[in-house]
Amino acid sequence: MGLAGIGWRHAHYGQLLQALPTLPFLEVHSENFFGQGGAALAVLEQARGHYPISLHGVGLGLGSACGIDPWHVQQLVALAERIDPVRVSDHACFARAVLPGDSVAGGVVHGADLLPLPFSHAALDVLCANVQQVQDALKRPLAVENLSAYVSFNEQANFSEPEFLNALARRSGCHLLVDVNNIYVNALNDRLRGVSAEEPLISCRRWLDAIDASAVAELHVAGHCVLPGVVIDDHGSRVCAEVWQLYAHALERFGPVPSLVEWDTDVPALEVLLHEAAHTDAIAQSVAQAAMQSTAQSATKARA
Repeated sequence: MGLAGIGWRHAHYGQLLQALPTLPFLEVHSENFFGQGGAALAVLEQARGHYPISLHGVGLGLGSACGIDPWHVQQLVALAERIDPVRVSDHACFARAVLPGDSVAGGVVHGADLLPLPFSHAALDVLCANVQQVQDALKRPLAVENLSAYVSFNEQANFSEPEFLNALARRSGCHLLVDVNNIYVNALNDRLRGVSAEEPLISCRRWLDAIDASAVAELHVAGHCVLPGVVIDDHGSRVCAEVWQLYAHALERFGPVPSLVEWDTDVPALEVLLHEAAHTDAIAQSVAQAAMQSTAQSATKARA
């Protein structure tokens, strides 16, 4: 069986359970299945009878300085105990904040988005503490994903993004979920804003080379949308050629890591997603064969 699972969305619930295509895992958004019952959870439990499930969250706001929502953590723990997922993940971002004088939820509001962090010592301390809290509740490591970000806090940065994520994994014991499309989107936007004059593929390969390979638990690929003046990580199209190149480089660096094709907007027919997953596996097979040939050639030279 290959490396590549797919994001399982509502449009494909019935068809996938009827066809049961061969896949190593399905990934779902955790928050869609919170609660003690209901049709959605029943469908997920049915899928769990056929596939390993990866729970991917979008709402914890792990970098929030005001802390994370205890109710959200409780719901995630209950879902993980019920489904026994192969992985639980969320993002290196903040979402919750305290607004002075706001009486809503005790002054805490949720941005309903994945908002970027400064790569600073203070932000790292907050992120590590919140990740550790979630891991203690789950009794398992969390995988934390790099973000597609449309603003940056360069003047507050003490680390590059890979240094920041490596330090997070080292201090908290968490895993890293490396989203290859996010890296490429950020590089394109840096070029558009004049932040970097470097060729995006070069900067992205250097980003991947700087990540601690032992911490990487999953890779993501997805499509993006190029608009005038900005590139949006919309997960609404096929993976582009450049992201496939970077995915191959990631496999060379990290080995045969479980991989996911994400598609969340303009969701296509299930067959299109399965084709993207098959292409992901074909790239992984090609990388593995090249590595074997390189090892064999090195062994031959050593014996000569």
